[in-house]
Amino acid sequence: MVTSLLIGSLIIFLCVLINKFSSKVGIPTLVFFIFLGMMFGSEGIGKIYFDNYSMSENICVIALIFIMFYGGFGTNWNTAKKVVKESLHLSTLGVVGSALITGVICHFILKFSFWESLLLGSVIGSTDAASVFSILRSKKLGIKENTAPVLELESGSNDPFAYMCMIICVMILKGGVSSFEIAKTFVMQIVIGICCGLLIAKFTIEFLKRYKFDTEGFDQIFFVSVALFSYAFPTFFGGNGFLSSYFVGIILGNQKIKNKSSLIHFFDGITGLMQLIVFFLLGLLSLPSAIWSVKEEFFFVFLALTFVARPVAVFLLYSFEKVSLQKKILVSFCGLRGAASIVFAIMVLGSGLNVSFDIFHIVFGVVLLSIILQGSLIPYVTKKLNMIDENENILKTFSDYTEDIPVDYIRVKITENHPWIGKTVKDINLPPDLLIVSIQGKDGSILPKGDVVFRKDDCIALTAVRFNNNIEFDLSEMTITKESDYLGKKIQEISLEEQLIILIMRDDKPVIPKGDTIILEKDVLVLSQKK
Repeated sequence: MVTSLLIGSLIIFLCVLINKFSSKVGIPTLVFFIFLGMMFGSEGIGKIYFDNYSMSENICVIALIFIMFYGGFGTNWNTAKKVVKESLHLSTLGVVGSALITGVICHFILKFSFWESLLLGSVIGSTDAASVFSILRSKKLGIKENTAPVLELESGSNDPFAYMCMIICVMILKGGVSSFEIAKTFVMQIVIGICCGLLIAKFTIEFLKRYKFDTEGFDQIFFVSVALFSYAFPTFFGGNGFLSSYFVGIILGNQKIKNKSSLIHFFDGITGLMQLIVFFLLGLLSLPSAIWSVKEEFFFVFLALTFVARPVAVFLLYSFEKVSLQKKILVSFCGLRGAASIVFAIMVLGSGLNVSFDIFHIVFGVVLLSIILQGSLIPYVTKKLNMIDENENILKTFSDYTEDIPVDYIRVKITENHPWIGKTVKDINLPPDLLIVSIQGKDGSILPKGDVVFRKDDCIALTAVRFNNNIEFDLSEMTITKESDYLGKKIQEISLEEQLIILIMRDDKPVIPKGDTIILEKDVLVLSQKK
C-alpha cells in the first residue's frame, strides 16, 4: 500500500513537471503521459505488469464522465448557440461519415471484416475537445469565422454518438440480435439520455435555488455527485449516460451559479487528472513490442482517417453552406483523437468480443500519432491558412470567461455616528474616480440620486478604478490572545514599525481600524508590510 502510494505520488509529480515542460516546447502534454506509462510498464524500466482491462474500463468510464460533464460545463452557450446546427451536423453525421469511410477503407485495404472495420472506425470516430482546446488555450489562438466554438461544441458532443455506433457494431458482431433490437437500442440511447439529462439539470437548478452550502468546498463535492449521477441514472434505464452528462454540464454551466469560476477551475483540475490517469493507464497497458507489430496498420488507419475520412465527411457536410475553403481544411485537420477513443477500445475488449486484430494497440497508435502530429501542427496550420484572428479571444468560448473590467467595489456602512447621516448624495464630497452606485437600506436597494438622504444602517457601494500596478506589500495575520501585548490597547497606542493594520476580523466580521479602535481578545489583525 505504502509503495503504491509512493509510486503514485511520484508519477503525479512527474506529470506536473512534464506539463510545465510541454507548454514550453509546444508538444501536447498527453504524449508525455503516454510515454511515462510505457516507461513504468512491463517492457519499460518500471517493470510493472498490468493487463486488467476490466479495471481499466471502470477507471476510464469514470474519467470520461468528468471529461464529458466538463466539456458541457465549460461551454459558453451564448457563443456556441450561433453554430449549433453546424456543430451538431459534425458531431452526428460527421462521426457516422468518418466511421463509415474509415471502415470501408480498412475493409478493402487491410482486409478486416466489414463490421470489424466499422467497429474500428466507430471507436476512433470522435474528436477530443480537451486536446484541441488545451492547445488553443495555451497558444491563445483566436480563430476566424466562429471556428473555435464549432470545434468546441462538436468535440464535446460527438463522443456519445461514437459510443452508440460502437455499441451497435458490438451487438451485430456478437450476433443474435434483430434489426428491431438495434433500432430500439439506438432510440433508447438518445431519448433516455436526453430526457434524463434535462430532468437532472432541472432538479439541480431548483435544488441550488433552495439550498445554501454552509461549508466552503461542499458545492464542488455536490457537483461531483451530479456529474456521476448524470451518467449512472440514464445508463441504469438503458440510456446514453455520456450524452446525459454532456447535456447536464452544458445546462448547469450556463446558469448563474455561486462560485462558478471556482467550480470551473476545480473541474479543470479534475479533468486534467482524469486525462493523466487515462493516458498513463494506456501507456501502462500497452506493449512497445505489440505496438511495433501493428505499426503498418495504425499508421495506415491514421492516414485514412486524417486525410481522407474526416476531410471527406467535413467537406460533404459543408457543401451546402457558405464556408471558406480555409475553414473546411482547418476543421478537418483539428479532428484530434483522444481519451474517448481509448475508453471505447478498452470497452470493446471488456465486452468479451473477439476481434481478429489487435484493436487496442491500433487505436493506441492512431491516438499517439494524432496527438503528436496534429496536436503539434495545429498552430502552424492555423497560421498558414490565415485563420488566426488577433481580435478574437479564444477564452470567450468558455463559460467562465468575463471581460476584464478595471473596476473594484468598495463597501461603506453608515453607523450611528457616521458623518454622512442626514446628508444627501449631492452633499458628499468624494475623492476623484469614486462613484456611489448603490444604497442598500431598510427598504431595499435605492438608486443613489442626488436628493437621496443617508440613514443609519445604510450600506453604500462605491466603485473605484482598479490599482493595476504591482503592489510591493505582503499581507499577514496576527491573532490576539490573552498573552498578547496589544490586548486592550488602542490602535494609536501600538507601534508596529514598518507594518500597518489595515483590517480587523472580529467575530467573522470586518472592522476598519481607526486610531481609537480598541484591540480585543480573538481579534485577527490583517497587517500590511513592504516586501
